[in-house]
Amino acid sequence: MEQSPDTEAGAGAGAGPRAGAGGLLRRVLSPPTLIRLAVGWAAVALTALTGIVDAAPAPVALAGVVAVIAYCAFGVVGQAEALAVRLGEPFGTLVLTLSVVCIEVLLIAAMTLGGAQGATAARDSVTAVTMIILNLVVGACVLVAVRRGPAVPNRRGMGLYLAMIVPLGALTFAVPHAFPGGAYPLAPGVVLAVAVAGAYAVFLLAQTGRLAHLFAEPGLRRADEQAPGTREPGTKDRKEPARRERRRPRDPEIPLRAALLVATVAPVSLLAHDMAGLTGTVLAAAAAPPALAGLLVAAIVFLPESITALRAAAAGQVQRVGNLAHGALVSTVGLTVPCVLVLGAVTGEAPVLAESPANLALLAATAAVSGTAVASGRLRAWHGIAHLALFGGFAALLAAG
Repeated sequence: MEQSPDTEAGAGAGAGPRAGAGGLLRRVLSPPTLIRLAVGWAAVALTALTGIVDAAPAPVALAGVVAVIAYCAFGVVGQAEALAVRLGEPFGTLVLTLSVVCIEVLLIAAMTLGGAQGATAARDSVTAVTMIILNLVVGACVLVAVRRGPAVPNRRGMGLYLAMIVPLGALTFAVPHAFPGGAYPLAPGVVLAVAVAGAYAVFLLAQTGRLAHLFAEPGLRRADEQAPGTREPGTKDRKEPARRERRRPRDPEIPLRAALLVATVAPVSLLAHDMAGLTGTVLAAAAAPPALAGLLVAAIVFLPESITALRAAAAGQVQRVGNLAHGALVSTVGLTVPCVLVLGAVTGEAPVLAESPANLALLAATAAVSGTAVASGRLRAWHGIAHLALFGGFAALLAAG
């Protein structure tokens, strides 16, 4: 019988009483995990107690802080992936996505309160995230996936992602042009925050509930979604492991992994303020466009998840790539935008969300290419090339300032 994906990661969890608490702790608290925790918390203690960030040259200090944050981000993704294996899809990918978005919100909040961008931090960061995820990552993943064989995503699930991304993107980047300064006033901003958070909550409930099968690989769709007489032989057999995976949340390893995930995220939140201040200093000294800070945040936050998506593409898991990429973007807008709007209401400084016409054109073209890919039902190399070309245009605009 074929071994399930989570057997190696959690063999001890299913080994019964003989494994014991000691075996569980040894498996979860591995040396790399402990080293990552030690590095993160040591950096926090060093910056808080010694003032080394202020004493060292700004570029050197920024490089050190960014390195620690990126190192901890990989640890967060590692713990989230371990949870993903045990929880199954789409819950596993959801945990990974929410963990990454949590880091992003922390960094954007730090940039907003005292970094290089101020009121435009959220706009620049979310735009950079959109371009990195939908164009650079998806484009590269498509080219990797089509080399392996036919790349067929779950069209209905991908369509639901786009049905969320397009209106949320319009509300975030286009509608603010109707208001002075490109920022939502207090009352409309609060209404938008509630509406976006509510829409994301409804989407989340559907994704993890009755529509969960739309976010699984096409071969694992629910049998009752197929027309009578068209069920493939063995469909029920393939579906049963997925059902069993969704019934595994009682695994004792899950709460321990969740606690480790929080402990790994915490140093990122504590170092975010230092990174924000150093980024502003370095960009000002180099006379670089402030929007580069948003690209830095996006690159740090989504580098581990991008690597995970490329691995999934190489393994032929096209829908998992979609869940990682599109799910990350929906979560970014659905969580980040309400957070910054609430933060703006509290601080009295409304975030500037209106994008430039050139970036709006690139965002619209990105949505169009994604829509044609979903409509075709099969990803082809030209989809990947088109996405990469759009990212190149964004990079050129960013470099031009």
